[in-house]
Amino acid sequence: MSGGVRPEWALPALVLLAGGLAPCLAAVLRGGPLARLAALSAAGADAALLLVLLSVAYARPAYLDAALLLALLSPAGVLVYARFFGRIP
Repeated sequence: MSGGVRPEWALPALVLLAGGLAPCLAAVLRGGPLARLAALSAAGADAALLLVLLSVAYARPAYLDAALLLALLSPAGVLVYARFFGRIP
């Protein structure tokens, strides 16, 4: 099955999208500042893993570059968020 979608990798990506990012989105929308911070951190890791799974499922190596970039920049976003709310001096 060359050139098509590999369902053995696309199905875990779909499960991660529904089961991993949906609770993070709910916590970001309705939680307090610390819950939002934790959800933002978890969403960054989940999104990076999702991009890795989609890269394998669709045989697109460029998605791996996006996953690496997201994995590197996500902790920086969490630190900016924490600094904005004064949790880090």
